[in-house]
Formats: sequence, structure tokens, C-alpha cells
Amino acid sequence: MRESRHHALWAQGPHFVRQSRRSLRTTCCGRCALKEQCTPGKERRVRRWEHEDVLDAMQERLDRAPETMRLRRQTVEHPFGTIKAWMGATHFLTRTLARVRTEMSLHVLAYNLKRVLAILGPGPLLAAIQS
Repeated sequence: MRESRHHALWAQGPHFVRQSRRSLRTTCCGRCALKEQCTPGKERRVRRWEHEDVLDAMQERLDRAPETMRLRRQTVEHPFGTIKAWMGATHFLTRTLARVRTEMSLHVLAYNLKRVLAILGPGPLLAAIQS
């Protein structure tokens, strides 16, 4: 959605409920010069995910500081890639958010234990567990 946000009416239709997307109908789009860019579909409605403003803000931050993404790749992406490879690079085995959260927590715990074991060795790790 471009600069024009006035006279906006958000309508949530049945096919948007599962995707948490919303459709925007507005009276000011008819005279807007950017209408063709905002509304490429035949029905001429703006469709956005309800949290897309968060993604837009993050993209702006990354555009201002591209070295941030470079640092993230070096520190964060490798563990997630390793965990994904352990999982078989497919999907979670459980369903529901609570169970998936538990499954991911177990994967992260296993990754962290493996890293501690590689860095400290088995002796200090066993001593820390026993104390």
C-alpha cells in the first residue's frame, strides 16, 4: 500500500482468515497515480498480510545497514542450518504450536550440548552436570 491510507476499510474475507491476510477497499484509489502498482489484480484491491508492516520495517533496517545481515549469517544461520540438517531438512514431526515449540527446543538443547561437548570436552561437562 502506498502513501494513501485515508478512507480505508479493511475487510477480512473467508479465504483470508487462514492466511491472516486482509483486503483493502478505499475510495481514494480511483484518482491515485500509483494505482496500477498497488493493485495489479483485476478486482483492484490491496492485499497484505496483517503483519507485513513489520517485514517492511525490517527490510528498511537491512537496506540501511547491510553489514547487519552479513553478521547474522555468520552467527545465527549456521546453527539453524545444522539443526535443519539433523531434522532431515524437511518439516517438524509434531503439530500444534506448543508441540512444535517443544520439538524445536529439544533440537536447540541437543545442538547446545553438542557444542559444549566439542568446546570443553566430556570431563568439564560431566563435572558441571554432577555438581
